[in-house]
Amino acid sequence: MSGSRTYHSATRADGARRTRRRIVEAARELFVARGYAGTTIDAVAESAGVSRRTVFLSVGSNAELLKTAWDWGVVGDDEPVPMAQRPHVLAMQEITDPALLVRLWGDQVLAVAERLAPLEVVLNRAVDGHPEAAELRARIDLERQGGARMFVTHLASVGGLRDALSVDEAVDICWILMNPLLQGRLRTERGWAGEAIAEWLVRITSASLLE
Repeated sequence: MSGSRTYHSATRADGARRTRRRIVEAARELFVARGYAGTTIDAVAESAGVSRRTVFLSVGSNAELLKTAWDWGVVGDDEPVPMAQRPHVLAMQEITDPALLVRLWGDQVLAVAERLAPLEVVLNRAVDGHPEAAELRARIDLERQGGARMFVTHLASVGGLRDALSVDEAVDICWILMNPLLQGRLRTERGWAGEAIAEWLVRITSASLLE
């Protein structure tokens, strides 16, 4: 009986996860197409093929839908593992070559930016008229700053940060370079290829940070 209960419990959990994934993916598509204000819980429910109640129980309000879609965009999936604990990030903590660190960091920044650029636009347009969106904007900015500090602190620990630059200044530089709209506009408005953007990011980061 215990094995049967475990099996049914795992089946229910798997079904709930698939439902949650469907809801968040539907919400993301609607946010990009209609904006924050134009994306209603009813619309998300209809698009995901679930009830309004299920949307609230599985994820929550509009702000929670957007934050969940954002978090999944940061890491690239719905696994409950923070970016700081991802294998490729942990592997970077073992690297002592500053130039290689900058290149790997740039690769990570671009991969995340490609996933988040559409949602960055949605969020920026929503902050003026929606206090919960403004709160989410501030929270995301702090999280981005934390990611920048993690990288800069390690870079400084291996002697890669130039003497004239403080850790706080370097964090600010990385924080702004992590903004998905920078790479997104180069790609969509100026027609830059991904390889060109990657090389630009490495050059500007290296010139700004490295000794």
